[in-house]
This record gives sequence, structure tokens and C-alpha cells, in this order.
Amino acid sequence: MSIDASEYESWVGKSESATDFLTLAPLTGLAATLDKDNLKFSPGDILPPLWHWLYFLAPARQSKIANDGHAERGDFLPPIPLPRRMWAGSRFEFHRPLHAGEEVNRVSTIKSINYKEGRSGQLAFVTVRHEIRTDLENAISEEHDIVYRDHALEGMKSPPAKKVSQIADYTKKIEPDPVLLFRYSALTFNGHRIHYDRDYVTKNEGYPGLIVHGPLLATLLVDLLSEQFPDKTLSQFEFKAMRPVFDLDTFEVCGSIPDNEGNLQLWIKGPDDALCMHSNAVII
Repeated sequence: MSIDASEYESWVGKSESATDFLTLAPLTGLAATLDKDNLKFSPGDILPPLWHWLYFLAPARQSKIANDGHAERGDFLPPIPLPRRMWAGSRFEFHRPLHAGEEVNRVSTIKSINYKEGRSGQLAFVTVRHEIRTDLENAISEEHDIVYRDHALEGMKSPPAKKVSQIADYTKKIEPDPVLLFRYSALTFNGHRIHYDRDYVTKNEGYPGLIVHGPLLATLLVDLLSEQFPDKTLSQFEFKAMRPVFDLDTFEVCGSIPDNEGNLQLWIKGPDDALCMHSNAVII
């Protein structure tokens, strides 16, 4: 499929804003989904990093849902016609913590739209910048990369996986299953069928199993970091999805010891030591 890049130039710079309240029920739901011992949150409690993804949800009308389960394109995000879309990565700066019960505002702006040729055809990358504020004070700066791609060509095999090249200082094994993926989809109001509809993801998109959400993997990375260094604060975090993680196999959440300046690496290791997600973090 050929894309006229100039057709979507006018979308760069487009912004929208939203306001939400950091209510308690979603926090309890995610704590239960992550199998936490403490499921109780109270007003004023600090949100764990990345748990702001439970808010600012986009409840598109049922009549406006596309075949893949996402909202139809062309509202805020450009209507790029490539059929497959996934969360490719994100970058964060954490300026101050968010607290349960707060009213928060988010301003989202399309920062860039870029194109490249891949093995299966053209790719489009849309980067959205989010600024999350409370009482006129900036709390989180986030850049979110979305990749759009064509259907895989029939008979085309995936390129060899990049292998994990370092030894982890701490790890945690995760056994994904459809219930875990469904619960996270429900908490984030994510209708993308690749996470819960096995017939769709295998027959329409050509993947071997249900795909574990990129944001869920990133949340597991940061959660492991918080368990290892409970007295530290996450200052910066970035992640890049390298390879899909499916509900078919156990995967490992891994991390390194920080250096003297608080820099460290985290990653997701899949079957056969495949590097599925890589991230860098700074703790203070």
C-alpha cells in the first residue's frame, strides 16, 4: 500500500486537551491485576509510575469502532490507511508525583509523522506528546510513538530476534494468559482485538497468539524496578518495543543495578532469549 506523505502534514501540531479525576477504583483494579498484596488506595496516595494510563480514556461510541477494535481513525490521530497499528515506545520525564483523588489535565499534541520502508512495506510513525498537569504544575511529560504497518506478506517469515546480551541482576517470570490481557484491556478501555480475540489476531493479522500490551510490559518493568529500589524515585524512563510478546510463553522481566548517577537498564526477555522490549531509566 502506497501512502502520500504530504496528505497528513497538516495533522502535525494538532492538539486536544482532557481533564480527569484520579479515582480509586482503577487503581484497585490494576493492583489486583498485577497480583499485589495491598489492594487498598486512599485519597492522597501516590500513584505508581505509569499508572496514569488508567485515566484519560477515550470512550468512542460503539458505532465508531473500526474492525480492529480501535476507534475509527481521523478524529485526533490521522487516518493513515495502513491496517496494523501498535504502541512502539514512549519516553517520560517525571516532574512530580500524581496523587489519588487529584484532578489532572492532559494536553496532547501530534509532534511528528514519519515514514520508512520495512520488509513488509511502508511504515508510518506518529509521535504524540502529552503534558500532564495538576493545579498549573507540570507532573509528567510523555512522548508516545505509534507505528502503522501493512499486513504481513504471505509466506514472509519474521526476521531473527535480537538476543539479550547482558546478564540480569534481578528478574521476575510472568506467565501471561487471556484473563490477564482481558483485565488490562478492560482497565484501559482498550478495544484492540489483538489482545483478546484469538481468531482475529491469528487469521486477520497473522500473529501466532494474543499479544501482550506494550504498556502492560512497560508497567511490569517499572513495577519490578520499584520492588527492587522502593526508596528511590523514577525520574526518567523510556522504552522501545522490539518484538511482540504472546500469551503462549512465559517471559522474564529483567533489570540491572544502577550506576552512581542512577542510570540503569530494564528489558523483557522472551523465549530463546529474544529481546522483546528494552528500556532505560534514571532513579534518584
